[in-house]
Amino acid sequence: MRKCDLPSDDLPPGELTASDWVLSQKLEASLNQFFYAACQNLEAPDERCSLTTLLSQCQWYITTKPQLTTLVIQCPDATTNWRVLEKIVPIARLLEQFVIGKICVYPPSNEAMPLEVRVDELDVYQGV
Repeated sequence: MRKCDLPSDDLPPGELTASDWVLSQKLEASLNQFFYAACQNLEAPDERCSLTTLLSQCQWYITTKPQLTTLVIQCPDATTNWRVLEKIVPIARLLEQFVIGKICVYPPSNEAMPLEVRVDELDVYQGV
């Protein structure tokens, strides 16, 4: 790997400080709020299974910890998992607005492997 040519003042710190951690938490909280509000604005009032209803049945959060900012959805049962997967493309369109690069959908434990996909790869699923 090539060493960065930036001056040492322009490089990120070797260790994160407490204020870095607080700012990261605030960023994640804001992303969660904006994403949920965008889901509400996207929905038609007569939709049988709205995205916000679906999300409320799952545990979900946005994390900035890995290399890509990621939406993590943990589904409580196989039916909910299937419904989330059916909505993966509309979810990805929303995530593009917030520069969120990856979705991880976790089915109920021991039922299947989690789906991890980059948002920019979801064009493949458009016709599915």
